[in-house]
Formats: sequence, C-alpha cells, structure tokens
Amino acid sequence: MMAAAGDAVAQDIHFSQPDINPILYNPAYSGFFDGSGRFALTYRNQWAAVAQPFQTMAASAEYAVMRRRYERDGISAGLTVFNDRAGTLRYGTTAASLIMSYYKSLNRFNNNFLSFGLSGCFAQSGYDAADADLLDRTEVLQNAGKNYLLIGIGAAWYYHPHDFLEIKIAASGNNLNRPNISYTAVGETDECKGYVEPRFNLYSRIDYRFGGYWSIEPLLALQLQRNNSELVAGADFKWHLSEFTDNNLTLSAGVASRIGDALLFSLSTEWTTMLVAFTYDHTISDLREASLGVGAFEVSVVYRLSKKELYQRKALPCPII
Repeated sequence: MMAAAGDAVAQDIHFSQPDINPILYNPAYSGFFDGSGRFALTYRNQWAAVAQPFQTMAASAEYAVMRRRYERDGISAGLTVFNDRAGTLRYGTTAASLIMSYYKSLNRFNNNFLSFGLSGCFAQSGYDAADADLLDRTEVLQNAGKNYLLIGIGAAWYYHPHDFLEIKIAASGNNLNRPNISYTAVGETDECKGYVEPRFNLYSRIDYRFGGYWSIEPLLALQLQRNNSELVAGADFKWHLSEFTDNNLTLSAGVASRIGDALLFSLSTEWTTMLVAFTYDHTISDLREASLGVGAFEVSVVYRLSKKELYQRKALPCPII
C-alpha cells in the first residue's frame, strides 16, 4: 500500500437512517425538533461475518439557543462525535463537529421554514500496527495518524401546509476544504497526496397522512463523493396509535433500496419524547459472497427535551339573563 503512490478512493462514513440523526448529514437540520433539545446515539455493525467488520458509532446533542416566537426564527447549536473502525489494523476515523444553524419562517402561519447551517469538524484518522502480520518478522511497522479540519454547509426547507402533509427538502456540502491526509512524505505533487474529497447530499422526505391513523413517508436521498455515489429510495408506513400530549405512540416500518447495493428494512417506535429505530441492510451486490450474505445492523436511540407549556385559564363572566 505504501509503495503505490497513486490515487486512493474512499468514502466517508454513512448510515442507513438519514433522518433519524439528521445533523450527521446536514448541519441545517439542527433545531428542527419539538422541544428545547435533542440527543441521539447510533451504532452500526457492517458485514459481521468478516473477521474485523466495519463498526461505526455516532452521538449528537442539540440545543435551541434562541427561539423568537413573534419573529418566528431561531438559532440552534449542535455537537456530533463519531468513531469508525475496520480491519485488523483498526483503521478508522474519530471526529467531533460543532454546528450552528439559523432558521426563519417564510410566512405568518409559521408552517414554512428555511434553515441554513455551518459545521466545523476536527478529525483524526489512523491505524494501530500492533496486530500487523509482516512477512519480515524483524521489521517494525509504526502507528500512523493524521489530524485535519473539515468544513461543511447546508440548507433545508420545511413545509407543513396542513395536518395531513409535511415536506422536507435539503442539500449540503461536506469536506469543502478538501484536506490532505496522506501518510507518506514522498514527493509534493498531487499524485502523492490523499485528499478527503467533498461530499454532497440531497435529501427529500414527504409525510402524507391518510385514513386517520396511517401515514406514508416516501424517501429519496442521494450522496456524491468524487467517483462514488449512493442513491436511496423507499418509503415508511407509520401507524399512529395514540396522539395524546403525554402519551404519543407511533409504530413505523419501512422498505428502501440503496440502488445496486442493498435492501434496507427498518422498524421504529416513538413514545412521547423517545424514539428507537432499527435497520437491517441486506446486501445484494457482489460483496454478498465475501460477507456470506450478512449485511449491516444499525440501531438508533433519540431523546427530546420537551418543554411543557403552562396555560392559565381565565374566568369569563356569565351573561345576565
């Protein structure tokens, strides 16, 4: 690997649930939640049949710094941390991002919002050579690591014209500063450098309510990073069992396709301020032979801080008859 000084092409981490923990994809989605804050944990284990599978963990926290009711706008701050490891040498990335977003209502009905977000990420990539199996037992392979910064921006649009329809459309760009993370010091030309290429995301989700207790939620998500692309298309079906303020309960099941790669099956439930989601990726590409047909398991837990509004009931005088 060290002797080959050509281009190396790789992808950023990715999850199968783009809107369970949305700020991992787009900083503009910080603040798009009911309540004063949101916390999320996600774990992904990919190709468990391989000796050292891909394991990815991510955590995020968001807080509504300012919400002006009559100006119908607000500012939100967020923090994301993720760790990705794979292979015998545990090669991977650990990163932490700070996120700021601003959202503004586009009308007086408070059902049409536009949001802009900015993220700054400090990352460290590297490997642990302790388990390296070398042909020459006298050779020593040193651990290697690289620190770098990543910049991202995003925009999101949300429209909720009535109780039966919600529309979300978003776009973002990540790794826009394109840092060099080459582990070799050979030469100064581009051919001897390894860059974290910019990654662009497009996302749309529609929530249409029908039959009183049911919703269908079509999804379309596209990611582009240099010569790599990922297109996910599918839909979730949601059953609204209870919609009381203190006992809101929903169940969801979904099927989607990462075109040419995997079928995605998901189950989730939301109770008041807690959401738990599970997704299984069934590999349909040629990689299923190496993975023995075992795809990826992904679990997410999301918790919202909910502010209960206090209402003061005023006595009205009875009419004198």
